[in-house]
Amino acid sequence: MAKILSLFIMVTSILAFAPILCLSSKTNYYGYLYPQFYDWSCPNAKEIVKSVVAKAVAREARMAASLLRLHFHDCFVKGCDASLLLDSSGTIISEKLSNTNRNSARGFEVIDEIKSALEMECPQTVSCADILALAARDSTVLAGGPSWEVPLGRRDSRDASISGSNNNIPAPNNTFNTILTKFNLKGLDLVDLVALSGSHTIGNARCTSFKQRLYNQSGNNLPDYTLDQSYAAQLSTMCPKFGGDQNLFFLDYVTPTKFDNNYYKNLLASRGLLNSDQILVTKNQATLELVKLYAENNEIFFEHFAKSMVKMGNISPLTGYKGEIRKNCRYMN
Repeated sequence: MAKILSLFIMVTSILAFAPILCLSSKTNYYGYLYPQFYDWSCPNAKEIVKSVVAKAVAREARMAASLLRLHFHDCFVKGCDASLLLDSSGTIISEKLSNTNRNSARGFEVIDEIKSALEMECPQTVSCADILALAARDSTVLAGGPSWEVPLGRRDSRDASISGSNNNIPAPNNTFNTILTKFNLKGLDLVDLVALSGSHTIGNARCTSFKQRLYNQSGNNLPDYTLDQSYAAQLSTMCPKFGGDQNLFFLDYVTPTKFDNNYYKNLLASRGLLNSDQILVTKNQATLELVKLYAENNEIFFEHFAKSMVKMGNISPLTGYKGEIRKNCRYMN
């Protein structure tokens, strides 16, 4: 009886300690993500990320949108694996050179700064993929948006896909069906599409991303009929038919640096900057109803956006022995 009791106590103790062993590990052997992943291996990780992001956004408000965008553009290619952060080297052609990222993706130096601070605190412990996910959340909060618990435990890719970057990421001129298909292929649905498009409540777009709406939307040398004409006239002053391609414009001209639901109000007023924005109210009744809902209720928008961000952050993460924890986010170990 004493031996049985002793065995029971020993097994109970092991089981009680198992979660700590799991949480303290640098390797996600269990294949799923959870917010407490670094609580033992790097307990200050979240605060370090938050601190560097806060300084970067204080220096330049636009950086909040830039860091949020990096997470989107990473996850939509091969999953949330930090492949976007790799520079060209050896057999790798960087995703930074793709049509969707070239001359527009930015914030890489902030990710470098975060990684450097984390490497000093806990070497080769926090993945670059998790840094992107945390920085996206912190950027949203700093801009006045919702917060959410970020599931962690991703590992970093050992390769990149410039073709995936060119083909998988929704583009400003894609049709509604093309954009929805790209979302569906990543396990995201109609609600995710409309909610995540709300990230355009902050940030900028280049003239080249919407120029066709001003001058030749349907191949007839006429402006887009779904674009408010007075707004179009304002845009054309800095986005001429010839030249000015790199000139920047606010995605939400009302509150350009504040994360709120004015983006949806703009769409209902035919003042969405990108074609991929405006089609949410012109091409599908279900997305139109969601746009109306979010325009009327900021709280519901925030709730749906947070849920969709967690869902997007779970696209094909590398765990276990897959991938690696990079020392430098720009290069494989």
